[in-house]
Amino acid sequence: MMGRADAGFNDIAVRLVEHHAGPVAADCIQTAHSRNGNFLSVTVTIEAQSQAQLDSIYNDLSHHEEILVAL
Repeated sequence: MMGRADAGFNDIAVRLVEHHAGPVAADCIQTAHSRNGNFLSVTVTIEAQSQAQLDSIYNDLSHHEEILVAL
């Protein structure tokens, strides 16, 4: 997912995933800033339990105002 590189975006992104997947280990979270530092991408790797779980995560991410792009 991608959002503005504001304080707290990383926490919001991870919390949204953890709501459906449970606690995520720090080594399963990767972040990268855009070239100018205005945006932050957050990748959270989980082992999904079902397609329904993935759909719920995607739905929450894509409807949250802080998430600009959800993949």
